[in-house]
Amino acid sequence: MNMIVDSKGSELEIFERLESRVRTYSRSFPRIFKSARGSLMVDEAGRQYIDLLSGAGALNYGHNNPEFKAVLLSYLNGDGIVHGLDLATVAKRDFIDTFERLILKPRDMTYKLQFTGPTGTNAVEAALKIARKATGRSSVLFFTNAFHGATLGAVAATGNRHYRSAAGLPASGTVVMPYDGYLGEGIDTAEYLEKALSDPSSGVDLPAAVIVETVQGEGGINVARTNWLLSVQATCRKHGVLLIVDDIQMGCGRTGSFFSFDQAGLAPDIVTLSKSLSGYGLPFALVLLRPGLDCWEPGQHTGTFRGNNLAFVAATAALNIYWADSRFAEAVSRKGEMLRHRLEQMAGRTNGLISIRGRGLVQGVDCGSGAVAKAITGRAFQSGAIIETCGSDDQVIKFLPALTIDDDMLEMGIDILEEALRQVVAHL
Repeated sequence: MNMIVDSKGSELEIFERLESRVRTYSRSFPRIFKSARGSLMVDEAGRQYIDLLSGAGALNYGHNNPEFKAVLLSYLNGDGIVHGLDLATVAKRDFIDTFERLILKPRDMTYKLQFTGPTGTNAVEAALKIARKATGRSSVLFFTNAFHGATLGAVAATGNRHYRSAAGLPASGTVVMPYDGYLGEGIDTAEYLEKALSDPSSGVDLPAAVIVETVQGEGGINVARTNWLLSVQATCRKHGVLLIVDDIQMGCGRTGSFFSFDQAGLAPDIVTLSKSLSGYGLPFALVLLRPGLDCWEPGQHTGTFRGNNLAFVAATAALNIYWADSRFAEAVSRKGEMLRHRLEQMAGRTNGLISIRGRGLVQGVDCGSGAVAKAITGRAFQSGAIIETCGSDDQVIKFLPALTIDDDMLEMGIDILEEALRQVVAHL
């Protein structure tokens, strides 16, 4: 691998001059990237970088997965439908059939599938709307540190005021509750949720739904305990409130099983999926909903790009190649354990400066300071690793490698991070 020499120069001038200030990743990783394969990205100067960001979770199977690429090229060469609105197509039929056969039936799930606009926040907006329409109630409960998207409905269910303040309107229709562990050890916030919904004087109206991430990604890799999740579900069932699991970043294998809630044994009323669902980084979002909730009138929730047939093709290939048996999930769990072990060893050498949390192949290194985390990821980038931060103050370094990353590449990425950590700690 070529070592990186920082020489930003004027190569980004056109982006700085013409692209909106809203851009983020190009500020943290100031290079012009040209190609990528697997877990390696290459910039215009030929410098290589280990990608531990994975398109913020949209590239679970790596860049330009060759098996997906072959299927896509064959489909394009045969003049397959690319844009189809919500028309019935061969590509959509094959995806639905494969998803039912490999994902739903083995779990005894009977969800209806709603194809929304192409991003995760589109799926969340649809989920919130259908919950309100089906129950006749207007409010939705969400949790501290949650991130569900940046459109008006989704951002109202997002905790970070950095995102909420950009809406230009007061957030409405939502009520916040403390996530598992938010109030410290010994305080069960699921009991607080139950109390708030049971007590007619709590000031909390009965909501249409509770929306939750089993692992909060953007919020800082906060992992909910299984008992807490089951308690939240039980409270929802008791009060006739719908349970929405946002599995947009943590689904599609990230935690070691296809759904992040598989291990907990949850049975959500509604599930949102996106990011790595297409397998190839193509825009694709999906809402799973219990059949009895499917009370839409035709065309009530629409979108021009809800029929991305290339995404259907790649997603079908991903399911057939990686989810036909348990071997891929087992490999993800094994690599997750390896990553966690290395990171905990690293933490043990810092005298309590950092702590580790996560599940599967999403692991967080809590540095306690956004400045420290930024310094570490900045040095790691200079040495050839792309890794982002998250949390309320960007104080958590988020390890989000491709699920297909090989052991040697993963070890190399950890080595780069460890050396960057050592250098930063030496100057504290």
